Amino acid sequence: MGGSAPAVPRLESNRQLPERWCHPGTGQDRPASGTTVQTDEEPFQHHEAVQPHKTRFHDQHRRQQTCRNEAVCESYLSEVHLRDQLERPAFIFGGQLVNTPGIDIAREEPRFVTIRYNCYVVQENSSVAVVAIVAIIALRQADIISCVEFNHDGDLLATGDKGGRVVIFQRDPISKNSIPRRGEYNVYSTFQSHEPEFDYLKSLEIEEKINKIRWLKRKNPAHFLLSTNDKTIKLWKVSERDKRVEGYNTKEENGTIRDPACITALRVPTIKPMELMVEASPRRIFANAHTYHINSISVNSDQETYLSADDLRINLWHLEITDQSFNIVDIKPTNMEELTEVITAAEFHPAECNVLVYSSSKGTIRLCDMRSAALCDQHSKLFEEPEDPTNRSFFSEIISSISDVKLSNSGRYMISRDYLSVKVWDLQMETKPIECYPVHEYLRSKLCSLYENDCIFDKFECCWSGNDSAIMTGSYNNFFRVFDRTTKRDLTLEAARDIAKPKTLLKPRKVCTGGKRKKDEISVDCLDFNKKILHTAWHPSENVVAVAATNNLFLFQDKL
Repeated sequence: MGGSAPAVPRLESNRQLPERWCHPGTGQDRPASGTTVQTDEEPFQHHEAVQPHKTRFHDQHRRQQTCRNEAVCESYLSEVHLRDQLERPAFIFGGQLVNTPGIDIAREEPRFVTIRYNCYVVQENSSVAVVAIVAIIALRQADIISCVEFNHDGDLLATGDKGGRVVIFQRDPISKNSIPRRGEYNVYSTFQSHEPEFDYLKSLEIEEKINKIRWLKRKNPAHFLLSTNDKTIKLWKVSERDKRVEGYNTKEENGTIRDPACITALRVPTIKPMELMVEASPRRIFANAHTYHINSISVNSDQETYLSADDLRINLWHLEITDQSFNIVDIKPTNMEELTEVITAAEFHPAECNVLVYSSSKGTIRLCDMRSAALCDQHSKLFEEPEDPTNRSFFSEIISSISDVKLSNSGRYMISRDYLSVKVWDLQMETKPIECYPVHEYLRSKLCSLYENDCIFDKFECCWSGNDSAIMTGSYNNFFRVFDRTTKRDLTLEAARDIAKPKTLLKPRKVCTGGKRKKDEISVDCLDFNKKILHTAWHPSENVVAVAATNNLFLFQDKL
């Protein structure tokens, strides 16, 4: 094709494609399908697009280029290739990412995504050909992981998502008993924990997103866990069944009821083996106790009670009583115009059942003793770091808000996460933290842009290692930080698919804030703020960590 490139007109999304077009890879004509593509005899359903992800075909420069008809096969997303482009859930075992097209972390049925087309047509030899079809594949918001939690022995790992589903992973027995032990997990059970609801009195929609999951200590062959959305907490029993009863006297073989007059002899029912089945059943539902959105739940060390916290109140529940709870903290002012802070996180002490801590948006942490009063309005201890006047700015109050607080396994320390740092507190010293670890200090100069895109309000979680010697938390660009308290060494690691090879070693990443950038560094201006790690979990006794990056779950372990 010689001369200047012809203009490339754009077909609006509500127009039809050309009447007949060539299906790449087959050479056969196929009728135009408007704005949907059919694969495996099931059309892709349309949903609201959320955070479109650009594929390698979404190239702005191609709008001004011309292509030959043969380029269609390279540019068009074929049915097989289209499936490969989907943001499928993936699991990483021991630093190795394993893509599981047959298992969806968020749902058992096929995934549906939004497909939108922008078609560009050029004129070549008096024939019209479709030279590029740009598909913007939108990640379903319901598939985004919203919480991650190991159980007390680390054999089970539970994840919740924005679609109200809970997926439980079980450690592979072979990897558990191997020498050295490997951190490999397989899907154990999947169930729908919460459904979307609507409060007709307040005209308020209650989304199904799982905010928190907490395990109870195991006392029998079954497992129990608490899951909560914004308003309702549920206690789930997860149990196995590998036997069934046969030989009922009152039922025929097909299950119908027998005529009592025909029963002439009694049979003793027998127990027959069956394929292992994992069942999840709700045992308790705790509802109608919170006016505001629940942000935390924590099981007490007595394993009989637990707390639930919303923006202004903390309630105490008994696991056997669903219609009554006790309000133990209430910071709601008489006049809501005088409201200056909200509760952001709350947790029980791991050993002392009368002690709890809760953090606030003002950057303070309060420790309460339930023995002192029925309503713990007066705290026993107040942990607060004095503000440095030299760092005072418009964003000071926002970035000082504590998004998560965790007590150490020993009960001696606690960590708090604000927007830019993680702080370690000694419960015996209230005046200032004993350790402070900057997470992404290089973002301080970009707080204005982070405020404009609302990223400054992201709620990052933090967690302890099993022996309290290390701390982990998330950051942007799918980075997560690990701080060793003993050696004072810190690492920036990336949870990404391009490192998903067998026995891949994670290399520390560095962020360049200015000047000449080295080969292995990434510029702070190139960070992707849509890729963020908010939720992390650490195995209670081993160096195995779980990291949730959007709809992907990564598991990493120490080098074997």
